[in-house]
Amino acid sequence: MSAYTLVIHGGAGTILKEDMPPELEAAYLQGLNDALDAGYALLEKGQSAMAAVLAATLSLEDNILFNAGKGSVFAKDGSQEMDASIMDGKTLMAGAVAGVRNIRNPVELAYSVMTKSSHVMLIGKGAEDFAALQGIRTEPDEYFVSQFRYDQWKQVQGSDEASLDHNVKLRDKKFGTVGAAACDIHGNIAAATSTGGMTNKQWGRVGDSSIIGAGTYANNKTCAISCTGHGELFIRAVTAYDVSCLMEYKGLSLQEAMNVVVHDKLMKINGEGGMIGVDAKGNAAMVFNSEGMYRGLRSNGGGNEVAIYK
Repeated sequence: MSAYTLVIHGGAGTILKEDMPPELEAAYLQGLNDALDAGYALLEKGQSAMAAVLAATLSLEDNILFNAGKGSVFAKDGSQEMDASIMDGKTLMAGAVAGVRNIRNPVELAYSVMTKSSHVMLIGKGAEDFAALQGIRTEPDEYFVSQFRYDQWKQVQGSDEASLDHNVKLRDKKFGTVGAAACDIHGNIAAATSTGGMTNKQWGRVGDSSIIGAGTYANNKTCAISCTGHGELFIRAVTAYDVSCLMEYKGLSLQEAMNVVVHDKLMKINGEGGMIGVDAKGNAAMVFNSEGMYRGLRSNGGGNEVAIYK
């Protein structure tokens, strides 16, 4: 039996303790613990890494504090468009959706794309039509709205500026994405990522969260990775797959490979954010080059933590 591990994130960026009211900090930590509970309970029962990352990401999507599913940020036209992806390290099967509206849990739709279609990515209306055929749950516009995100959007409405999540003071940045990576008792690994994107984003913008190899990647031979950061830079650096490549071709450990990508390769192109990951031995890592990253880890090896700041 392999060690089993679940690691999650709820976004990275300029997250400073002095800016965080104690009650909000407690709510974020509770949200992270709830997601760990949801996914880890399945691993304890011997269920798959895929089931665990799906459950953990669903929990984060349903929490209005995080920029994914409920509580997603507003685009330039006032809509809330969401992206998500999921990948199975055992089979290399993957599913992704981009630019979807009114889908309660975009990661669930990504999973259906993987398991019930012959495609990897569906976007916009086509993805929504597929969701209807699969009986994926939808919600009215108002379900996704939080006052905080609305106020955030109104600050930059009418401009061409696309601001990053929690950018309330405009100098502050938080990259609001959620995700999970897991290793199960059989040594199989999986990863999932979901996001509402950037406030005031334009023209059907898609970030790294729905792009296999950029925001999400899983391969039993190497690692399962979920990223959070400035999506354009993470796409250009092919960050999630780059970690896998460093492990496969250079023999680096998970921690070493993630450090190279986050603290060297991304930094050279001004890429801010972070990532979480596991390998098929149950090792986990959480690496970021920003001021903070909402994150959590639980393992049968004794690891159990949730954290926000550096």
